[in-house]
Amino acid sequence: MATTASEPAPQSVVLGYADLQTMPEDGRRYEILEGELTVTPAPSTQHQRVSRNLEFLLHAHVSARGLGEVFDAPIDVLLDRQTIVQPDLVFVSSDRIDVIQTHGIVGAPDLVIEIASPATEQRDRGAKQQLYARFGVAHYWRVDPTARTLVELVLKQGGYQLRDTHAVTEPFRTELFPDLQIDLAAVLHVPPRKTSK
Repeated sequence: MATTASEPAPQSVVLGYADLQTMPEDGRRYEILEGELTVTPAPSTQHQRVSRNLEFLLHAHVSARGLGEVFDAPIDVLLDRQTIVQPDLVFVSSDRIDVIQTHGIVGAPDLVIEIASPATEQRDRGAKQQLYARFGVAHYWRVDPTARTLVELVLKQGGYQLRDTHAVTEPFRTELFPDLQIDLAAVLHVPPRKTSK
């Protein structure tokens, strides 16, 4: 039904962190992007393997050198009052440790990592990438288990520039952790299934 000049236009609802806290704990991921709720299903086992492998590797490196902290989802990253995301992995450097609060990370982490899945890939490349750039996330990695690649983006002059697309054929080094060598083949490894006899 069309509105007339005398009828007010319908108002869109703008959600915030308080609304996010009322969402059920049902295994799905709830995020608010500029006031709009987005919901994605629980990740696959392959997604979780990749997340675990990368988290363990980064955590060991970061903690041994006192570089900061690594967190995995679910963790709320409050970029502003109407933009609360749950990246797969985040790193906050020791220089910026004050953004880590009891209820989540308030402000931009130094590194955000998203692991592609059919339900999230388009958003990770589009809306979320733009938001991460706008709110000052200096490093953004997109891991694609199907393509077996890691896209490394670095924030320059308000937008992301591609540093490299890393493949499993050779270890990769990042400017964020210069003395860390990441074996993507190991990170993306799928263990063989046992066959029943």
